[in-house]
Amino acid sequence: MISSVLPTYNRAPFSFVKGEGSWLTEADGRRFLDLGAGIAVNALGHAHPDLVAALTEQAQALWHVSNLYQIPQQQALADLLVEHTFADTVFFTNSGTESCELAVKMARKYWYDKGQPDRTDILTFSGSFHGRSSAGIAAAGSEKMTKGFGPLLPGFVHLPWGDHEALKAAISDTSAAILIEPVQGEGGIRPLPDQCLKGLKALAEETGVLLIFDEVQCGMGRTGKLFAHEWASVTPDIMMVAKGIGGGFPLGAVLATEEAASGMTAGTHGSTYGGNPLGCAVGIAVMKHVADPEFLDGVNRRAGALRQKLEGLVAAHPTVFEEVRGQGLMLGLKCVVGNAAVVQAGYEAQVITVPAADNVIRLLPALNITDADIAEAITRLDAAATAVA
Repeated sequence: MISSVLPTYNRAPFSFVKGEGSWLTEADGRRFLDLGAGIAVNALGHAHPDLVAALTEQAQALWHVSNLYQIPQQQALADLLVEHTFADTVFFTNSGTESCELAVKMARKYWYDKGQPDRTDILTFSGSFHGRSSAGIAAAGSEKMTKGFGPLLPGFVHLPWGDHEALKAAISDTSAAILIEPVQGEGGIRPLPDQCLKGLKALAEETGVLLIFDEVQCGMGRTGKLFAHEWASVTPDIMMVAKGIGGGFPLGAVLATEEAASGMTAGTHGSTYGGNPLGCAVGIAVMKHVADPEFLDGVNRRAGALRQKLEGLVAAHPTVFEEVRGQGLMLGLKCVVGNAAVVQAGYEAQVITVPAADNVIRLLPALNITDADIAEAITRLDAAATAVA
């Protein structure tokens, strides 16, 4: 008989009842060191006092009114995002998936309004992940994502990851935009080199196609900059954001330049819940931390310490791990053995990691993880690796 919860997840047998910082407490009392952070969502860890205070204060005042009215918290968060990024305007969503839907619509509407309605193709890359909606799975294109869900939304051109010549050859008079993750998350923690991002920007400017960055997983301080593309000193026309922006509260956004967003006039898009007072109050509290240069310096320091220790872990367990990859606190351990076995051994050692493609386990800890917790993480990962070996 089917579960009352639709069984689309193969869930681990844990029921966590409390979180504090980088730690989760199971119903039976066991404490787990959380290196997954809800898949890069809990940017400031569990139950951060500033986020709890922001949510509690707003919950006692006003939860929801809809976007038929002005929402001061939404305006304040949009102002912060515009101040700290390339963007001129922001639309708030509830998730990364919804952000993908709008990014695709925005790019196509841009060309329609320019009198070029045939420019609808979005160029995407192997190994990508842009959510589970019809547009998201069509964008990724992998059989794992799309099998059984046809007919797929048309207008996506799938290209090999990192193949510049294939990308140049694919651009035509029907190309609307290039959609790419500066660091692939689900695809196995694969950062696109800075020179490649610069090349993408130059190609977009040369051909006129819009450049869309999916920073749902790699944004909001995860790589040690507020957004990952900043390392390459390039900017997109449109950017998808979610996960860490709400620190655990469901929140997403699409950021865009005035030019790219020019087609999105009243009535062209909407959301009942997106940008509600609760979510935006928490988002403001998150931004006050992650946009602070001193906080980002701390992320980079912690990332350096963790990576150095992980390199030692790989060297100590060559039959389990092959390499460390990633940027900032978005790191991956490429495994020699099956990554599922390593994740499971981690559960036994009471440390949480997240599997990804390319036989990688992801390490996506809270951005404010303590030095003591980093040391404990290595101890527990070492125990897991020893058990697997």
